[in-house]
Amino acid sequence: MQWPKGRGGSIPLADTSPRLSAVRLSEPELRVWLAFLSAQHSLLTSLDGELQREHGISLPYYEVLLFLSRAPDRRMRMAELARSVLLSPSGLTRLVDRMVADGTVERLPCPGDARAANAHLTDKGFAKLRRAARTHVRGIREHFLDRLDEDQREGFRCTLERLTS
Repeated sequence: MQWPKGRGGSIPLADTSPRLSAVRLSEPELRVWLAFLSAQHSLLTSLDGELQREHGISLPYYEVLLFLSRAPDRRMRMAELARSVLLSPSGLTRLVDRMVADGTVERLPCPGDARAANAHLTDKGFAKLRRAARTHVRGIREHFLDRLDEDQREGFRCTLERLTS
Protein backbone atom coordinates (compact mmCIF):
# COMPACT_ATOMS: atom_id res chain seq x y z
CA MET A 1 0.00 0.00 0.00
CA GLN A 2 1.33 3.48 -0.89
CA TRP A 3 0.66 6.60 1.12
CA PRO A 4 0.92 10.08 -0.37
CA LYS A 5 4.26 11.68 0.43
CA GLY A 6 4.20 14.75 2.61
CA ARG A 7 0.61 14.29 3.75
CA GLY A 8 -0.72 13.10 7.03
CA GLY A 9 -3.83 11.03 7.20
CA SER A 10 -4.94 7.47 7.12
CA ILE A 11 -6.38 6.87 3.64
CA PRO A 12 -4.12 5.03 1.19
CA LEU A 13 -4.31 6.00 -2.48
CA ALA A 14 -3.21 2.62 -3.82
CA ASP A 15 -3.90 -0.85 -2.55
CA THR A 16 -3.44 -4.19 -4.23
CA SER A 17 -6.11 -6.06 -2.26
CA PRO A 18 -9.06 -7.12 -4.47
CA ARG A 19 -11.72 -5.85 -2.07
CA LEU A 20 -10.41 -2.29 -2.33
CA SER A 21 -9.63 -2.21 -6.06
CA ALA A 22 -12.88 -0.41 -6.88
CA VAL A 23 -12.04 2.51 -4.58
CA ARG A 24 -8.25 2.62 -4.94
CA LEU A 25 -5.86 3.26 -7.78
CA SER A 26 -3.49 0.52 -8.84
CA GLU A 27 0.19 1.28 -8.32
CA PRO A 28 0.75 2.12 -12.04
CA GLU A 29 -2.39 4.29 -12.08
CA LEU A 30 -1.25 6.12 -8.98
CA ARG A 31 2.25 6.66 -10.40
CA VAL A 32 0.95 8.20 -13.63
CA TRP A 33 -1.53 10.41 -11.75
CA LEU A 34 1.07 11.66 -9.27
CA ALA A 35 3.60 12.21 -12.08
CA PHE A 36 1.02 14.32 -13.92
CA LEU A 37 0.29 16.40 -10.81
CA SER A 38 3.97 16.82 -10.03
CA ALA A 39 4.84 17.87 -13.60
CA GLN A 40 1.97 20.35 -13.72
CA HIS A 41 2.92 21.84 -10.36
CA SER A 42 6.60 22.08 -11.27
CA LEU A 43 5.91 23.71 -14.64
CA LEU A 44 3.41 26.25 -13.29
CA THR A 45 5.65 27.09 -10.32
CA SER A 46 8.63 27.67 -12.61
CA LEU A 47 6.67 29.84 -15.06
CA ASP A 48 5.08 31.84 -12.24
CA GLY A 49 8.42 32.38 -10.48
CA GLU A 50 10.11 33.63 -13.65
CA LEU A 51 7.29 36.08 -14.37
CA GLN A 52 7.37 37.30 -10.75
CA ARG A 53 11.15 37.81 -10.74
CA GLU A 54 11.49 39.40 -14.15
CA HIS A 55 8.23 41.36 -14.47
CA GLY A 56 6.57 41.52 -11.04
CA ILE A 57 3.46 39.67 -12.23
CA SER A 58 1.99 36.25 -11.50
CA LEU A 59 1.13 33.61 -14.08
CA PRO A 60 -2.63 34.27 -13.66
CA TYR A 61 -1.96 38.00 -14.18
CA TYR A 62 -0.09 37.16 -17.39
CA GLU A 63 -2.90 34.86 -18.54
CA VAL A 64 -5.49 37.62 -18.08
CA LEU A 65 -3.33 39.95 -20.19
CA LEU A 66 -2.95 37.21 -22.82
CA PHE A 67 -6.65 36.30 -23.06
CA LEU A 68 -7.68 39.96 -23.24
CA SER A 69 -5.11 40.62 -25.97
CA ARG A 70 -6.66 37.87 -28.10
CA ALA A 71 -10.27 38.97 -27.56
CA PRO A 72 -12.15 41.24 -29.96
CA ASP A 73 -11.42 44.88 -29.04
CA ARG A 74 -9.16 43.48 -26.27
CA ARG A 75 -12.18 43.04 -23.98
CA MET A 76 -14.09 40.17 -22.39
CA ARG A 77 -16.97 39.77 -19.98
CA MET A 78 -15.64 39.09 -16.51
CA ALA A 79 -17.49 35.74 -16.21
CA GLU A 80 -16.06 34.52 -19.53
CA LEU A 81 -12.58 35.69 -18.56
CA ALA A 82 -12.80 33.83 -15.22
CA ARG A 83 -13.64 30.59 -17.05
CA SER A 84 -10.83 31.15 -19.55
CA VAL A 85 -8.11 31.64 -16.93
CA LEU A 86 -9.52 28.99 -14.58
CA LEU A 87 -10.19 31.36 -11.68
CA SER A 88 -13.29 31.65 -9.57
CA PRO A 89 -15.32 34.80 -10.24
CA SER A 90 -14.20 36.23 -6.88
CA GLY A 91 -10.57 35.30 -7.58
CA LEU A 92 -10.72 37.06 -10.94
CA THR A 93 -12.37 40.11 -9.35
CA ARG A 94 -9.50 40.43 -6.85
CA LEU A 95 -6.90 40.02 -9.60
CA VAL A 96 -8.62 42.53 -11.90
CA ASP A 97 -8.82 44.98 -8.96
CA ARG A 98 -5.01 44.85 -8.75
CA MET A 99 -4.68 45.15 -12.52
CA VAL A 100 -6.98 48.20 -12.58
CA ALA A 101 -4.82 49.76 -9.86
CA ASP A 102 -1.74 49.00 -12.01
CA GLY A 103 -3.39 50.57 -15.05
CA THR A 104 -3.08 47.41 -17.16
CA VAL A 105 -6.81 46.66 -17.28
CA GLU A 106 -9.93 48.78 -16.99
CA ARG A 107 -13.48 47.78 -16.17
CA LEU A 108 -16.12 48.90 -18.64
CA PRO A 109 -19.89 48.55 -18.51
CA CYS A 110 -21.32 45.69 -20.51
CA PRO A 111 -23.75 47.01 -23.14
CA GLY A 112 -27.19 45.56 -22.63
CA ASP A 113 -26.48 44.11 -19.16
CA ALA A 114 -26.13 46.59 -16.32
CA ARG A 115 -25.17 43.79 -13.90
CA ALA A 116 -22.17 42.61 -15.94
CA ALA A 117 -18.81 44.22 -16.59
CA ASN A 118 -16.16 43.85 -19.24
CA ALA A 119 -12.44 43.78 -18.59
CA HIS A 120 -10.50 45.76 -21.20
CA LEU A 121 -6.76 45.54 -21.82
CA THR A 122 -5.16 49.00 -21.80
CA ASP A 123 -2.20 50.05 -23.91
CA LYS A 124 -0.08 49.84 -20.75
CA GLY A 125 -1.31 46.28 -20.21
CA PHE A 126 -0.55 45.33 -23.80
CA ALA A 127 2.99 46.71 -23.44
CA LYS A 128 3.45 44.71 -20.21
CA LEU A 129 2.23 41.58 -21.99
CA ARG A 130 4.69 42.09 -24.85
CA ARG A 131 7.61 42.43 -22.42
CA ALA A 132 6.55 39.42 -20.32
CA ALA A 133 5.81 37.21 -23.34
CA ARG A 134 9.51 36.63 -24.00
CA THR A 135 9.98 35.31 -20.48
CA HIS A 136 6.86 33.16 -20.70
CA VAL A 137 7.72 31.62 -24.08
CA ARG A 138 11.32 31.01 -23.00
CA GLY A 139 10.03 29.24 -19.87
CA ILE A 140 7.60 27.07 -21.83
CA ARG A 141 10.41 26.00 -24.13
CA GLU A 142 12.95 25.43 -21.34
CA HIS A 143 10.70 23.65 -18.85
CA PHE A 144 8.42 21.78 -21.23
CA LEU A 145 8.86 21.73 -25.02
CA ASP A 146 12.64 21.26 -25.13
CA ARG A 147 12.35 18.23 -22.84
CA LEU A 148 10.19 16.36 -25.37
CA ASP A 149 11.04 15.30 -28.90
CA GLU A 150 8.59 15.93 -31.73
CA ASP A 151 6.91 12.51 -31.41
CA GLN A 152 6.49 12.91 -27.65
CA ARG A 153 4.96 16.38 -28.08
CA GLU A 154 2.51 15.05 -30.66
CA GLY A 155 1.58 12.09 -28.46
CA PHE A 156 1.15 14.36 -25.45
CA ARG A 157 -1.04 16.74 -27.46
CA CYS A 158 -3.25 13.84 -28.57
CA THR A 159 -3.52 12.59 -25.00
CA LEU A 160 -4.48 16.01 -23.65
CA GLU A 161 -7.05 16.53 -26.40
CA ARG A 162 -8.57 13.16 -25.57
CA LEU A 163 -8.77 14.10 -21.89
CA THR A 164 -10.51 17.38 -22.68
CA SER A 165 -12.98 16.15 -25.30
